[in-house]
Amino acid sequence: MNPQISTIDLLQLASGDRLSIQVYKFIGAKPGKKAYIQANLHGCEIVGNAVIYQLIEFLLNLDTSQIKGEIWLVPVCNPLSANQRDHFFSTGRFNSYDGKDWNRIFWDYEKECDRLESFAKSQIDMPQLTIRKNFLQQIKQALKQQLKQIESQTSLPYYFHYRYQLQSLCLDANYVLDIHSSSNQGIDYIYCFKTREDSAKYFLLDRGILMSEYDGDAFDEAFMKSWLALERKLAELGKEIKFDIESWTIELGSGMEMKPESVKTGVKGIKNYLIAKEMLEIPDYSPIESQIKLVAKHQIAKYYAPAGGMIQERACLGSIVKSGDRLYQILSFNKRGELPTVKEISAEKDGLVFDVSTNQAVNQGEYVISTIDDE
Repeated sequence: MNPQISTIDLLQLASGDRLSIQVYKFIGAKPGKKAYIQANLHGCEIVGNAVIYQLIEFLLNLDTSQIKGEIWLVPVCNPLSANQRDHFFSTGRFNSYDGKDWNRIFWDYEKECDRLESFAKSQIDMPQLTIRKNFLQQIKQALKQQLKQIESQTSLPYYFHYRYQLQSLCLDANYVLDIHSSSNQGIDYIYCFKTREDSAKYFLLDRGILMSEYDGDAFDEAFMKSWLALERKLAELGKEIKFDIESWTIELGSGMEMKPESVKTGVKGIKNYLIAKEMLEIPDYSPIESQIKLVAKHQIAKYYAPAGGMIQERACLGSIVKSGDRLYQILSFNKRGELPTVKEISAEKDGLVFDVSTNQAVNQGEYVISTIDDE
C-alpha cells in the first residue's frame, strides 16, 4: 500500500529558504489505533532514519487489510539540528541559538492542568473510551492556546513553533515511539515508564531504563505524563484504569553512525511491538516476548574526568566491569616542569558499560563513560 505523504513547513531562514518535515501516513482499511514514530530529534542521532526507511519499505508491501488503524512515520524530524555542523562533526544536541537541549523543550499539559481532580471526579462513572476522548479534547484545546501566542504580533521563540508542530502530530496517538541513539557511543536499550513494563518485552531488547521521576520536558514524557497523572487520580477515587496509551524512547547505537546491527534491532522490535498491539496482521506470525532487564534511572553511574588529558585503556562498550576494575586511564601533560602522568580510574561498583564518549581527549570535568547496574 502507498502512504499519504504530507510536508509541513517548520522554519523560514534569513535567506528565505525553508526547512520542513515530511510525514508518511499508512492508513489501514480497518479503523483502529494510531502509532506515531519519529527519528533524529537530536542532530547527530541519525540511525532512526534508516529504521524508518526500512519500516516504510515493509509497509509498502502490505495490503491495506493488514493494517488496523494508522501508522505515521516522521524521519529527520529536526532538520535544523540535523544540519548543524562543527568541522567534521554533526552536533545538534543543543539549539545553537539559545543553548536548549532539543529534547528538553516540550509542552507538558499536566503542568498547567490545575483541575485534574475535578475532571477525574466528573468522569468517575464514564467508560474508559469516553474518559480518553474527553481528556484528549482538553489537551487539544490547551495546545491551541499555544498556537494563539505563536501567531500573535509578539510571537514566540522558534522552539515554541517547533514543538507545536511535532506535538500536534501525535496528541491523539495511542503509541509514540521516539527513536534516538547515544550522542556518543552506546548500546541498544529503551526508556520505559512505570506501569508500562509489560509492553517493553515486545521491543526485543536486552536492557531498559525504568523511569520513576521525570519533569515532562522530553518528548516521550510530555506525551505520557498527563495520562499517567489522570490514571493515578482516578485510582485515588477508586476507579482503576490503564489507558491504551504508551510512549517510548528507543536508544539505538551511536551518534553520527548508521550501525546495521542497531538498525536491524530497531526494525525488528518495532514491527513486533505493532503486531503485539494488534495494529499489524502478518500471516503465521505471533508476537515474540523477550526477557528485558529494566533498571532504575538512578542506577546509572556517569564518570567525569578528574583531570584533563587523553583517555586510554578504556573499558569496551558492552563489557561487564567489577568494582575496582580499571575503567580507563588519563594520560595527562602537566605543564609544570614535571613528567607526564597516567591516572587510573576504577569502577566504583559492578556494572555494564553502556555508553562512552566519542572524543578521547577531555578537559577536566568532561564526560568519559557510563555504567549501569547489571545484577
